[in-house]
Amino acid sequence: MTVTIKRIDHFVLKVNDIEASCDFYRRVLGMEVIRFGEGRTALRFGQHKINLHPRNQGPGLVAKAPSIGGGDFCLIADTPIAEVVRHLEAEKVEIVEPPSTRSGALGPITSVYFRDPDGNLVEVSNYPD
Repeated sequence: MTVTIKRIDHFVLKVNDIEASCDFYRRVLGMEVIRFGEGRTALRFGQHKINLHPRNQGPGLVAKAPSIGGGDFCLIADTPIAEVVRHLEAEKVEIVEPPSTRSGALGPITSVYFRDPDGNLVEVSNYPD
């Protein structure tokens, strides 16, 4: 038997300040803040979510060495990259790498890079039409 993976459901970011992270991802990337379980928080977008774990705690089952600012991930946007860049600038988010061609899971993508409040590297990209 071979295991076939369909998609990513969620991933976890360890953060200094849950509310600051929620504000950033809601304001900058339009994610929905959801509360669930026993006081847990996540950011939902499409069929995916990012669970947020506070600095000094988290649920019982966590990564062996979770670290603040250790995330590096790519999000595919429907919004054209030029508009993403304008929005980032309007929100006063520092762009650490301007739009450039990179390699995505399905081929070439155009990406812009910036950091969230904890220093995680966020890549927002578009595939060509």
